[in-house]
Amino acid sequence: MPNKSTIRKAKEDLREGKSPSTAAGEFVHEEIEHVRRGKHGARSPQQAIAIGLSEARRAGVPLPPPRRGRISEKTRKSAERAYEKGRRGARKPSAKRSRARERALKREPRSSTSHQALSRQARAGWRRRRRAARR
Repeated sequence: MPNKSTIRKAKEDLREGKSPSTAAGEFVHEEIEHVRRGKHGARSPQQAIAIGLSEARRAGVPLPPPRRGRISEKTRKSAERAYEKGRRGARKPSAKRSRARERALKREPRSSTSHQALSRQARAGWRRRRRAARR
């Protein structure tokens, strides 16, 4: 469950006319901080980012799921479900599922959001983009 301050910052970004991906960045930042502080771990920087984006969608940030062919169908469907959940309005998450999710994430390493790992992820993302988009 995201902090109230994170939700407030994201809503403020949207009110200011910033893009949904900018607002979702607040959730990603919070998730990276959770991993760094040891609240739980993540297998890779991409997993931490994915969790943050999913939480943003569920909190109502109008961030549409990726188009077909960009990522695996399973991940796209998951993003679609999170997006729909956010559009319907928040419901109290199942305590049993929340505990299971936390327990699974606690077994993951903490080093995946180190400065070095995030830098490596940013560079890889930069290389994947077209030359025009890099500028």
